[in-house]
Amino acid sequence: MGLAADEKDTGRALQKVELYPSTDVFGSEGSQPQARGSNNRKLVVVFADLTAVIIGLWISILLNGWINPSDPTSAGVYIGLLGATLPFWPIAFTHQALYKARFITRGIDEGWRGIKAVFIAIVAIGIASIAFDVQVARTWYALAIPSLLIVVGLERIIARLVFKRARSNGKMLRRVLIVGKNSEGWLVKDMLDDNATLGYEVVGFVEDHLAAVEGRNVTDTELLRNVGETLRAVEATDCGGVIISATAMDIGTSNRLIRTLTENGVHVELSSTLCDIASDRLTIRPLGRVPMVYIEPVQRNGWRAVAKRVFDVVTAAILVICLAPVMAAAALAVRLTSPGPIFFAQERVGRDGQLFKVLKFRTMVTNAEELLENVRHLNEATGPLFKIKDDPRITKAGKLLRKTSIDELPQLFNVIRGEMSLVGPRPALPTERDQWDPSLHNRLRVQPGITGMWQVNGRSDADDGDYGQLDLYYVDNWTLATDVLILLRTVPAVLLQKGAH
Repeated sequence: MGLAADEKDTGRALQKVELYPSTDVFGSEGSQPQARGSNNRKLVVVFADLTAVIIGLWISILLNGWINPSDPTSAGVYIGLLGATLPFWPIAFTHQALYKARFITRGIDEGWRGIKAVFIAIVAIGIASIAFDVQVARTWYALAIPSLLIVVGLERIIARLVFKRARSNGKMLRRVLIVGKNSEGWLVKDMLDDNATLGYEVVGFVEDHLAAVEGRNVTDTELLRNVGETLRAVEATDCGGVIISATAMDIGTSNRLIRTLTENGVHVELSSTLCDIASDRLTIRPLGRVPMVYIEPVQRNGWRAVAKRVFDVVTAAILVICLAPVMAAAALAVRLTSPGPIFFAQERVGRDGQLFKVLKFRTMVTNAEELLENVRHLNEATGPLFKIKDDPRITKAGKLLRKTSIDELPQLFNVIRGEMSLVGPRPALPTERDQWDPSLHNRLRVQPGITGMWQVNGRSDADDGDYGQLDLYYVDNWTLATDVLILLRTVPAVLLQKGAH
């Protein structure tokens, strides 16, 4: 595989290179060995989709026969019609890009595409029923759509979990080169290294000069030196794609490089220079010859604020009623196992810096604040946070209450009183606020929450530097749908006692 080289021009003429590009769902894109495995995994997912479709359709046929026994169409006719249209389902799924990883990175994106694929296929069945003169009861259509959405949705969730686990174990990772060894390039590399479930394995850097990076050790495998050699490096390292750091080079170089790579079948991703901005706030639109990224402004007021408040009050009231027996049992346990009050009220920082008393079931001895200096040397956190995995001040009942997060249930009353929200940044102590970086004060633009992005991403086990960034991400990108999603993720996090101590 020869290349006509001009060392000074990244847009030099290149002979066609056989890179065997292949895109698979959740998996690798790239060289020949990876492509074979990718195709196999794609076939497995197609088979799983068809199995889920058959199960969903069979359930709808059974339910239709039970709910609508007067339907003159027999089950055999339904099965024949559905069997005849079964090959159309992979076409509908392919049309919605459900077998291309880049389109379904987020579960919500996969969900919407799956919903559209199901409706497209159902319409096709309707057209087929007219073409074959088969009468299909309306009740069957009403049952088929939810049955398919539930079964196919569950199948896709299981598939995501399987592939996520495989990636966590270092399997099915796409080997990529990062072009641009600047701060943005390192940010991308560190992110991919820290989270293998994203599906990338960074095998090296390509840079246009020997730039020293402060605090970094430069190894020989990372020094590929010249962006004009990127295509050679892709072949040499058996990579399936390239990630370009947009800030690492001028616009002319990046355009020539992208044109060269894509002409030779290499998958290219270009960073947006944006960080911690939700992708659904971004819209790419043409402005002359330049694709522009429009960023939706932050919107927290108006009907959104009213909807969040109504949601908080109604949900908190329902939870208080449903969890009343649990709260009564917790109160009794606190009273019987340790002398002192049942509740612990501590001053925290609320929205716009206003102080309020956060309520909890007491989990420590009554003189815990006085004993703080005696255990401060045991602090396992850095920065403003203070946490000890086995804090000697915690009571026997308190340990269980913390593990199960039952100690935080009285905060539902803080929500009803308007001091907190169900979802929001972690309510900070005044002493923590005094140690914040200036940017962290943006956390105070919204009400603190009982749960939040920090809690569902590991709670006490989350990195101390991460909690502020996760909270800021929530503040900047809040939607009511985000609140619902975090609440749903809180349930397994609590049940599995993830990071709780």
